[in-house]
Amino acid sequence: MPLSPQDLKTKMGSGLLSFPVTHFDAELKFAPAPYQEHVDWLSSFDAATLFAAGGTGEYFSIGQEEYPSIIRAAVEAADGRCPVVAGCGVNTVRAIADARAAEAAGADGLLLLPSYLMAGTQDGQFAHVKAVCDAVSIGVVVYNRGTCRLSAGTIARLAEVCPNLIGFKDGIGEIDLITRIRAELADRLVYVGGMPTHELFAAAYDGIGFSTYSSAVFNFVPELALDFYRALRAGDRATTDRILREFFYPFAEIRDRVPGYAVSLIKGGLRAVGRDPGPVRPPLSTARDSDVAELLNVIEGMRKAA
Repeated sequence: MPLSPQDLKTKMGSGLLSFPVTHFDAELKFAPAPYQEHVDWLSSFDAATLFAAGGTGEYFSIGQEEYPSIIRAAVEAADGRCPVVAGCGVNTVRAIADARAAEAAGADGLLLLPSYLMAGTQDGQFAHVKAVCDAVSIGVVVYNRGTCRLSAGTIARLAEVCPNLIGFKDGIGEIDLITRIRAELADRLVYVGGMPTHELFAAAYDGIGFSTYSSAVFNFVPELALDFYRALRAGDRATTDRILREFFYPFAEIRDRVPGYAVSLIKGGLRAVGRDPGPVRPPLSTARDSDVAELLNVIEGMRKAA
């Protein structure tokens, strides 16, 4: 039985969020068995919520016919140990169809990803988000990134008319805007940091009042991701600074070499630790062996230091 929107909101705000990659075989078909093994493994750690078929999970490359099976596989593998939130987006029609499919597959909530290509107006964005919220009964988190740039006024209007809108995720980084949204809406929503490799921005968002964020590296170094999160929440600056220096800054240097490595290098990290998730789908390119080897050296260096 899916969590109620309010229960999901509470759970999401209680800890770190994990965004599993989606596993594909050599022919780029969804590989359910290793995907479920991966979700099962991640569910054994202390993640507050798993986001299936999100940005790290290559939602942008997933077909509608295979989407329900991916969400259902994640729900089955998580087995109630943590909530599962499903990505949806592209356009209003596609987002509603995928939202309903995710709800039918047992997802506890939705992450509404930015629309394809067109940003539109604030009134248009309002209508888009409201249509998706109205189409389902489960909780919805809107992702402020790319073509979706919502004003504080638009978020406030949506929060007033959409009781199942439970969260605001930011991947733009306009501090004045998100500070205003957090101040004006207070505890009406759960606030999620969603910058690429958000650990690099976590201290600033924590100061604003964002209680959680999405961690892509949780996929291959979950203990490290949790250590950083716990140190951040405890105000242990010495530990967060050390992990930034020894892992996240070197990781970001490798990530920034190739477009799309924000996803491809996460799968590369899994290859590095012996949990190969298969290739990425075009237009992304699979991480180069040399970059994966360099990332493995960073990971092993952290392990030796520990």
